[in-house]
Amino acid sequence: MRGFLGKAIFVMLAVFIMMPLLGIEAARASESQQHVYDHAYLLSKTEIEKLESLSAELGAKRDTDFIIITTKSTNGEDIVDYAGDFYDRYGKGSTAILTIDMADREVFISGYKKAEKYLDNNRLNSIRNTISSDLSNENYFKAFETYIQLSYKDMGIKPGINPDNIFFTWWFQLIAAIAVGGIAVSIMLYQAGGKVTVNGNTYMDQRTSDVIDQYDTYIRTTVTRERKPSDDKDSGSDGGVTKGGTSYSGSRGSF
Repeated sequence: MRGFLGKAIFVMLAVFIMMPLLGIEAARASESQQHVYDHAYLLSKTEIEKLESLSAELGAKRDTDFIIITTKSTNGEDIVDYAGDFYDRYGKGSTAILTIDMADREVFISGYKKAEKYLDNNRLNSIRNTISSDLSNENYFKAFETYIQLSYKDMGIKPGINPDNIFFTWWFQLIAAIAVGGIAVSIMLYQAGGKVTVNGNTYMDQRTSDVIDQYDTYIRTTVTRERKPSDDKDSGSDGGVTKGGTSYSGSRGSF
């Protein structure tokens, strides 16, 4: 009995001693989940912390890592291969990567695994076009924040559906809700008003009234929408396969 109690006490003491160490290891593991690699020094420490927090929060909800990489130079390597090499070395599972090369002023956004399916070339083109002006104006924090937010949004929309569709905008949904409510109220008021027994013939003397013929001619008009040509000669979709064999979606361009 004494031997059993001694072993039990020993195990309890060991657990008590190891708990702080386990907490330290958990904290280190959490800190190792880096999302922002600002090697070009485009962001302040506070901005990096905000982006890290946002990426961790939204990434957890989509089970996807939203990564940002900035570099002063890729040392001659194509930016697409540069991003692919990073994923082959450090990526795991569903990942979206925004890569900035300051030497050539290029940006490349890519999606891997599940992110490749949800963030296809068209959606990545839309995201890149949205943040392009902020990148050109050196509003890097805003551009990176928008990239994370839009990627998170698009990851929640079924693939094959245009996320820029007017039906997904909050203001259209608000107007639609108001319109539906207004129609419902109008129908109820109409039904509550009783039957209308007066018509157009009630006050008309059929013996003295004449009908004058009148014709309206409708000329059909056609409205066409033309795509504005882009000044970015390098812009476009750029999906493929990394050197490690992982397929990806992508969009690249200059800023």
